[in-house]
Amino acid sequence: MRIVRTLREMGITSIAAYSDADRDALFVHEADEAYRLGPSAPGESYLSTEALLSVGKQARAQAVHPGYGFLAENPTFARAVAGAGMTFIGPSPEAMERMGDKVAARRLAASLAVPVVPGSPGPVRSLSEGNELAESIGYPLAVKAAGGGGGRGIRVVERLQDLGEALERASREASAYFKNPDVYLERYFSDPRHVEIQVLGDAHGALVHLGERDCSTQRRHQKLIEEAPSPAVDRELRAHIGEMALRAAGGVDYTSAGTVEFLLSREGEFFFLEMNTRIQVEHPVTEDVTGLDLVREMVLIAAGEPMTVRDSIVDPRGHVIEVRVNAEDPRQNFRPTPTTIDSYVPPGGPGVRVDSGVYAGFTVPSEYDSLLAKLITWAPDRETCRRRMLRALREFTVGGPATTIPFSQAVLRSQEFVNGSVGTTFVERCLPDLIDHAGPVEPPANTAGSRARGPERTFHVEVNRKLFTVRVAELRAAGSGPVRKRASRTSPGAGGSIMSPMHGTLIAVKKAAGETVEEGDTHFVIVAIMMEN
Repeated sequence: MRIVRTLREMGITSIAAYSDADRDALFVHEADEAYRLGPSAPGESYLSTEALLSVGKQARAQAVHPGYGFLAENPTFARAVAGAGMTFIGPSPEAMERMGDKVAARRLAASLAVPVVPGSPGPVRSLSEGNELAESIGYPLAVKAAGGGGGRGIRVVERLQDLGEALERASREASAYFKNPDVYLERYFSDPRHVEIQVLGDAHGALVHLGERDCSTQRRHQKLIEEAPSPAVDRELRAHIGEMALRAAGGVDYTSAGTVEFLLSREGEFFFLEMNTRIQVEHPVTEDVTGLDLVREMVLIAAGEPMTVRDSIVDPRGHVIEVRVNAEDPRQNFRPTPTTIDSYVPPGGPGVRVDSGVYAGFTVPSEYDSLLAKLITWAPDRETCRRRMLRALREFTVGGPATTIPFSQAVLRSQEFVNGSVGTTFVERCLPDLIDHAGPVEPPANTAGSRARGPERTFHVEVNRKLFTVRVAELRAAGSGPVRKRASRTSPGAGGSIMSPMHGTLIAVKKAAGETVEEGDTHFVIVAIMMEN
């Protein structure tokens, strides 16, 4: 939807390519043309170069924008697009190759005198090699996908005995999501900030940075809340980190939009993490402090035209916060809640922007990412922006799936966020307290299991000349009284069966029949929304 809107403003025809799971998605309805790719499985649709090129030829497309994920950073796909006579809206395959492999990118950054996080010199091929490297790097450490991005394929290891499983799971997730099973090791800092620099380059020799985004509020190494400018970065540090980002991007003659990611320690040191050779989900943060349309810039650059911005930006305009609204239940370790959206009312008002691809009646698919919408607020200063975001979140109604809206409200009200001191481990450290302050989360309406939404009534009640809207809802198990507690348990006579709390693909069975188990043990591993659960 984000790309469709810019193309419409530019007078360019938009062509959607969709899988069966996305047949009713908003972008399919809103694009000027839409063509079916194939089945819901990513390998047969969004990860299939053959299917994508077939649609491109059928639609007589002149260019391909790869979006934010799947094949967006795949140089083989970029070359195939060019080979089919279409323009790839993104960087060159060579730049993607050199930066797309995170191990090679680390080596390149080090050669350019850009500070790099200590880690393994190449992919880890065996557990024995991993153990040896871990000793030299030190614990805690992170196992990361060499071809990764978006927080996928990452496992944090605190001790030697957990390294084997972490290598296996990170590799499996990396293979499923990026078609590249290679993983490497990197030193894991306990509570740094995640700061990234937006860069933009064209074929006319211009390469600029547009300032930083602070993406420290994360869960499962994936971003929940982003803001610009970072509360921890002043003008001098912004210029310094920006210079290092341009040095890294310039090392691969980078064109188009890209992001250079850094860890910022509590002592003010920063280290290169990786470069994302694509536009990122959180790009609206930069757009709203610069006044630029980054998708438009990408289209202009791909067409061989000069980009509209010629100088790096070290003085951002006001403050921006972005909150990702995900179909997840924070009370269940952010378990995905793919189900039908019963009601959907986005907020509005001054300084409020909503980028979304869903609507009331749409069923959130279990095959893809859980992101429903991005809520972005702008204000002249950080505190006003924070309060505006809280107001907008209060207005945002998403009925059906459990979402991260109440949790995000709790984060924004927390003292650490108010102070601007949030690090990447904040959510993990403060999860129980944040959940308590988030209030109750209504269970999803259509998840697997015996529960069903009970009769629901809305009353308009006047008390002391004040009007209140009160919704009364009751959850009932079939043929019984109200449900008080959620659980997935077996019982005598139940045949030893366990009902999965979500739809997904079973990839591992951890317990054998007849084995004694304890509460909290892992029985099964299920892949849903591209993540292991």
